[in-house]
Amino acid sequence: MKMLFSALPLLFSLLVFFSNPTWVCGNEELRALMDLKASLDPETLYLSSWTSNGKPCGDSFEGVACNEKGQVANISLQGKGLSGKLSPAIGGLKHLTGLYLHYNSLYGEIPRELANLTELVDLYLNVNHFSGNIPFEISYMENLQVLQLCYNRLTGSIPTQISALKKLSVVAMQSNQLTGAIPASLGELTMLARLDLSSNNLFGSIPSSLAEARSLKVLDVHNNSLSGNVPVALKRLDDGFSYEENLGLCGEGFSSLKTCNASDHVNPSRPEPYGASTRDIPETADVNLPCKGTRCLKSSKSNHATSITVGTIVALVAMSAIGVLAFTMHRRRKQKLASSFQISDGRLSTDEAKGTYRKSGSPLVSFEYSKGWDPLAVSRNFNEDSYDMFKSFRFNLEEVESATQYFSELNLLGKSNFSATYKGVLRDGSVVAVKSISKTSCKSDEDEFLKGLSTLTSLRSDSLVRLRGFCCSRGRGECFLIYDFVSNGNLSRFLDVKEGDGEVLEWSTRVSIVKGIAKGIAYLHAHKANKPVLVHQNISAEKVLVDHRYHPLLADSGVHKLLTNDIVFSSLKACAAKGYLAPEYTTIGRFTETSDVYAFGVLVFQILSGKQKITSSIRLAAEFSRFQEFIDPNLHGRFFEYEAAKLVKIAFLCCHESPFERPSMEAIVQELGNCSSCL
Repeated sequence: MKMLFSALPLLFSLLVFFSNPTWVCGNEELRALMDLKASLDPETLYLSSWTSNGKPCGDSFEGVACNEKGQVANISLQGKGLSGKLSPAIGGLKHLTGLYLHYNSLYGEIPRELANLTELVDLYLNVNHFSGNIPFEISYMENLQVLQLCYNRLTGSIPTQISALKKLSVVAMQSNQLTGAIPASLGELTMLARLDLSSNNLFGSIPSSLAEARSLKVLDVHNNSLSGNVPVALKRLDDGFSYEENLGLCGEGFSSLKTCNASDHVNPSRPEPYGASTRDIPETADVNLPCKGTRCLKSSKSNHATSITVGTIVALVAMSAIGVLAFTMHRRRKQKLASSFQISDGRLSTDEAKGTYRKSGSPLVSFEYSKGWDPLAVSRNFNEDSYDMFKSFRFNLEEVESATQYFSELNLLGKSNFSATYKGVLRDGSVVAVKSISKTSCKSDEDEFLKGLSTLTSLRSDSLVRLRGFCCSRGRGECFLIYDFVSNGNLSRFLDVKEGDGEVLEWSTRVSIVKGIAKGIAYLHAHKANKPVLVHQNISAEKVLVDHRYHPLLADSGVHKLLTNDIVFSSLKACAAKGYLAPEYTTIGRFTETSDVYAFGVLVFQILSGKQKITSSIRLAAEFSRFQEFIDPNLHGRFFEYEAAKLVKIAFLCCHESPFERPSMEAIVQELGNCSSCL
């Protein structure tokens, strides 16, 4: 008994030690962060806020966010100018779910200690100078969903063990110096949606197992040294499959591939690139890796048994000492937890949302608001179903900044009097256009702004540019609309083309564009479930984007619903100057479906003539069917007069002085459909 009481101080210390896991974890994580800082930023140029007496889960550690348990869960240091190495100390942050170090100048090898990050979901090391092999230990991060390693200097082969990461949806390794074959085991990743291995030195065939991966939407292997027969099943990916600049590839049903002959087929003795079982997984004595089946080292088994024995003895002794203190400490700790982490069941206020962001484990779950501007706050017109619908469209500022490389001037696509548009790349590798609108240009009434957002998110048509999401930034005072990027620019670039100086659209393409625009406007004018009748108000050649298949897409549909009246009015000046504004607007002072129809008629004249400005001489020649005088001379007479006559008739009807004489867009679509040659 005397021995027991003499040991009480030690036991009490142990009790305090084990009953405060957050405090212990905080010290371990602080040490790991400081080691990480010394390696990533050796001259302390960018991470001066990281100090040894600071709190990782406070506001002092830039780019660090914690979860609800006070554990470091997210490090976002993309685009910070870091020029050091990634320290093995990263393995000490075992609760990380997101590691974002892209757009820096980090070099050296990727540390194998990443294997300790078994909770990691997103790993972004792309656009750096990392070299060496891709460590196979990455395969131990069982929760990994996004693996971004592209635009580095990585060498060696792709580890076959990656097939163990069953939750992977995005793998991006393009623009490295990887060699070897594409592992057939990648086809075992049932959730893989995007695989980009382009611009490497890979050889061998494309595994047939990839063609069978049911979730795969994008496979890019262009610019390698691949050979052999391309699996026919990859045709299902359509434009999602890129295979160009592989001279040895052949296959049936692919327009740019030669037909295979006997010598092109893969040797039966080596029918596929390396499978998952080709190599044994090497062991390491330096890294404490998570045990996976038979992967644990033998020494770890004996250590585990020893740990159990010691742990049992300590537990038996400690149990007799903590009985007196257990109840008291339990109550105190319970009270502390309740006061620290209790969150009401109601909606978070703006300030509460800011606090929650610091605890977030992923930069995709937060949403910033400009002070006093909270479009998604609960209001009397905003029900739970609407909130859930909006959640799928919400982006946060961090991802928008990352996608656009912090709004780099190199990514600027264009500016207007109220917005700027940037090209960007999202975390899944898809290319987008990000339109930034200042708060001062947006409706100040939150209910009206919310209705505008609701309208934008309700639009679903193949003839409209797709809205991917939106973000409102408290710090920048801007709203961002994220759209699919459309590769061929707008229709204006195909007008006033001087022969030899630009691309000339063929006649059939022009007819197809006319029909596509008509379908888009007709969709806006139609009343459908969950979508009101919508007048575009600003139809012009600049608002018609052309994709890689020369399919037209209407841009900025519904955006006027977000803007102040003076901003909408100011855009009319340019619209009127280019001849798109219907004459009755000066009388009635508002837009209707018929004013959209008028603008469509002007567009038809522009597409037929190839001219931005439609003069009276063009209209006169069209009226008297003098086709050679107004049809774009760049076509050199390669058009069908009966099609031209029908389109001219439609254009004149649409541009009638009286709005009551103009046809509806539904009637125009039907008229174009009745013409078999216009399909």
